[in-house]
Amino acid sequence: MIFPSTGGGVNWGGVAFDPINQILYANTLRFVNIVTLIPAAEARSFRPPPGEDFGPQRGAAFAMTRAIARSPLGTLCNPPPFGALVAVDLKAGKILWQSTLGTTEDLAPLGLPLPWGTPVASGVVVTAGGVVFTGALDAYLRAFDAKTGAELWQGRLPVPGVANPMSYTWQGEQYVVIAAGGHSEAGTSIGDSVVAFRLARTNEGPSLWSRTIDRPGGRFYASIVAIGLALSLAAALAVAARRRLVR
Repeated sequence: MIFPSTGGGVNWGGVAFDPINQILYANTLRFVNIVTLIPAAEARSFRPPPGEDFGPQRGAAFAMTRAIARSPLGTLCNPPPFGALVAVDLKAGKILWQSTLGTTEDLAPLGLPLPWGTPVASGVVVTAGGVVFTGALDAYLRAFDAKTGAELWQGRLPVPGVANPMSYTWQGEQYVVIAAGGHSEAGTSIGDSVVAFRLARTNEGPSLWSRTIDRPGGRFYASIVAIGLALSLAAALAVAARRRLVR
């Protein structure tokens, strides 16, 4: 017996709440799981394949497996966005805005940075200054405008930060910190880091590296440029060698 379902459970990272403006911020999962029920007698010797959850459900008539519905290419079967950050006005009872969260950079072959969002299990934090911080299944910590949902900034992490960020002050400066460990079941890289970012000082801007390489798509496009330069150099050397032979 097979049927589709959502990810199941609650939003593991929880939500953030602005008590002044009565606005709730939450990450949402948007992908389909295939749940299969297995008769209990067959389940005793069942071994699930990699990437598939298995629940013996002892005492029940059926055990269950759960796997994300993917195409033969490994992409999710439902249309994007696959994850979004959502702001809800609790006084009006309506959604204020929804922002696609994440790219396929750390999940797709060759690091292709498609802006489709990613399934998200990380939490969010909102500051009194009107900024929402959250991670995703690509390796970035992001900041969003709490009023409009516009993405303001992203900071590169060693692996995806599937965790709850937090903010603190030290020696008069504000920091945002997140645990970057990745997510084994989602197929991301795995690590063991805690990364803190300091908010920019007056007249302090991002470095050239963060504006070009350490941003979604930066590594992909840099690889394309490097390959193009290497091919051009190889072609130039081949032409020069041919001319020497002709002489």
